[in-house]
Amino acid sequence: MNYKQQFIELMLEAGVLTFGDFTTKSGRKTPYFINTGNYKTGDQIARLGSFYATCLKESLGQEFDLLYGPAYKGIPLTITTAISLSNQYNLNLPYCFNRKEKKDHGEGGSFIGYRPQHNDRIVIVEDVITAGTSVRESLILLKSVAEVDIKAVIVSVDRMEKGSGEKTTLQELEETYGIKTIAIVNIHEIVAYLYNKEINGQVLLTDEIKKNIESYLELYGTN
Repeated sequence: MNYKQQFIELMLEAGVLTFGDFTTKSGRKTPYFINTGNYKTGDQIARLGSFYATCLKESLGQEFDLLYGPAYKGIPLTITTAISLSNQYNLNLPYCFNRKEKKDHGEGGSFIGYRPQHNDRIVIVEDVITAGTSVRESLILLKSVAEVDIKAVIVSVDRMEKGSGEKTTLQELEETYGIKTIAIVNIHEIVAYLYNKEINGQVLLTDEIKKNIESYLELYGTN
């Protein structure tokens, strides 16, 4: 079993990936839902960080200097990824995340952890990107403190859905800002792995659910 398949099984185990009838924030009716807020144990978050680290190392090698996590969900993701990069690959990289409200006392500022410096090659660590709003806000914030190079954005799952136009939000970010976008898995990999597969004695992705996902992607998906 490769790390992508192990990650899919972790999402199921943690209740992060579920199938049924849901409505997204954008109002779309979707047959599957991803809620990364459901990771809730030390073991789960440690394994999650390992998958992020493996995906980053596979995609970028050592061509990055700093991990940044947008508050709030990006904070634990960034920390666990930094720990895993150190433990698994001996990459002892700095990390930081932002405050929702700028602090005007004590040490002050908008950042907790490392403060970005000129020429830092930064990876933004996110959960699932829908509209890309937090990434765009992160670009403004990071570039306001130093002349940094936003090397990549990494997410756990690429839903491969259209953003504001005919391309996915990740594709739009790549084209608009020249940022590499990385996902541990995409929806097609999830379907291919889980279709008619028994997980703990139960088939979660049946013919009907597969058909519903395909119909959904015909409406909102991209090639």
